[in-house]
Amino acid sequence: MDTPSAPPGTDTPAPATTQRWRRWVAPAFALLMLGLPALPVSDFWISQSIYIGMGALVCLGLVLLTGVAGLTSFGQAAFVGVGAYTAAKLTLAFGWPPLLTLAAGVLLAVAAALLLGAITLRMSGHYLPLATIAWGLALNYTMANLDWLGKYDGLLGIPALTLFGLDLGTGRALHLLVWAIALLAALAVTRLLDSRAGRALRAVNGGASMAEAMGVSSFRAKLMAFVTAAVLAAIAGWLFAYFQGTVNPSPFALAKGIEYLFMVVLGGVGQVWGAFLGAAVVRVVSDQLQVLLPRLLGTSGNFEIIVFGIVLVAVLKYAPDGLWSFVVRRWPAPPRRRDWGGAPPLAQRPKPARGELLLEVTAVRKEFGGLLAVNDVSFGVRAGDIVALIGPNGAGKSTTFNLVTGALALTRGGVRFRGREIAGLGSRRIAQRGISRTFQHVKLIPEMTVLENVALGGHLRSHAGALRAMLRLDRAEERQLFAEAERQLARIGMAGQMHQPAGNLALGPQRLLEIARALASDPALLLLDEPAAGLRLQERQALAGVLRQLRGEGVSLLLVEHDMDFVMGLADRVVVMEFGTLLLEGTPAEVQASPTVRAAYLGMEH
Repeated sequence: MDTPSAPPGTDTPAPATTQRWRRWVAPAFALLMLGLPALPVSDFWISQSIYIGMGALVCLGLVLLTGVAGLTSFGQAAFVGVGAYTAAKLTLAFGWPPLLTLAAGVLLAVAAALLLGAITLRMSGHYLPLATIAWGLALNYTMANLDWLGKYDGLLGIPALTLFGLDLGTGRALHLLVWAIALLAALAVTRLLDSRAGRALRAVNGGASMAEAMGVSSFRAKLMAFVTAAVLAAIAGWLFAYFQGTVNPSPFALAKGIEYLFMVVLGGVGQVWGAFLGAAVVRVVSDQLQVLLPRLLGTSGNFEIIVFGIVLVAVLKYAPDGLWSFVVRRWPAPPRRRDWGGAPPLAQRPKPARGELLLEVTAVRKEFGGLLAVNDVSFGVRAGDIVALIGPNGAGKSTTFNLVTGALALTRGGVRFRGREIAGLGSRRIAQRGISRTFQHVKLIPEMTVLENVALGGHLRSHAGALRAMLRLDRAEERQLFAEAERQLARIGMAGQMHQPAGNLALGPQRLLEIARALASDPALLLLDEPAAGLRLQERQALAGVLRQLRGEGVSLLLVEHDMDFVMGLADRVVVMEFGTLLLEGTPAEVQASPTVRAAYLGMEH
């Protein structure tokens, strides 16, 4: 089979043998697990495999929630309980068929996830994990204390699963269903991660500021991951109820939630196939240790928990990315197949006429308690110009920049863009109006390729959501996004590096990548926050050449910078600040000739 093609000048693709191995390993694994019941395998290992499949379903949700979005949850076992108890109660009390109990369990899990997510997902730091512990305990104790759910004894006598007249029992036939669902879920999650919604989810992990500046609703992305993880857990619970024939609170306690998290960390917290590896290792090794350790120690007890604690510490020390990371390093993924040639361009916003007043900053003021950081500063930016905002350290440049971009709220004053007031709008709303930005400290997604990072910039120019991505109905739009990303990379001279992981780039190319990502949003105004900071002379010269080229193409720029040499050979107009106030606005020649500016930079007039 032909290997994926790569455009001229791109990185050397992975060896053909590696590409073929990676292409066929997933189908081969799927055939093995789906065909396992037909092989001469004991019923014990069939049961173990069913438990692994159900555990992997929960872990796939944690891959999205914890590994990709960066949201630690200890409460996923409670959502498993929601699916299990719903199936058990509706079957025993009302005789509902399994597909209806599945739908009810999923809907109940979605409702609970939306409610809990609305309350907890706005938290950050250690508060979010503590909140997941709290609602996990609350849901578990609710199950254990309701008479109609059987309290601690639970619900007994659940009949075997029957679908379309077929009795699946609790063995080999059920194994086929469990693994078909688990593998389809893995395919759906893989597709989701390779999509507009997946890139948005990864952006949230890097902090809300970058995601919101690219037009991503960080809360909505987190909620999508939270609800998806809850749905996968509820499906696992539905399978668990029919497999066990009984449900009680114990399998859905906080300890089980910690075990699921342990599985996904052990396998590889950000890896789809790490979910299966972690679930398999924990299930099989735990079962074997329960037999071997009492024999070795001469006494019974939960000694396997101690062993797993030691193993977890060792994994965090020597394989922080999980066991699957060894597979990824040994057989790296081939470059993305370039299938976007000839894709129609994305829609573009109307361009302002040269000389039009794009940005009007009027007497903006920012106070932090008793500190006056920006004191009634006013300036403007016209279409087709490069305007530089400069000043010594502590002059208030970055604060002013953040007031314009919505990262900080104004104390008073006004900011108008293309005649419309944008003061008080958040970063995402301002990005929707046509302002894009870079950051003083580069904000990229290091594990994604250069091409994928730039495609994130086109988030607002596309619309496909998570469900369309899972069903693979977003491919035409994806080709448009990648065609636009390649065009912007070629525009700044980085098309040859588009398949590299962004984290492998030096600082200079990373800053250029940020500019390409911002350009992918089709901005009317591009804001650059200290783009030359930390760059060597040759890198600064290359950057200046790119910015001149963009100006020649009609791009309008406002940049914050403290490097006078870099600014004076580049800007059309310069705004000088000192101690939060506007010191001078003029051409580079006027600023260089000003004794006041020399005094501000040198501390004296001559």
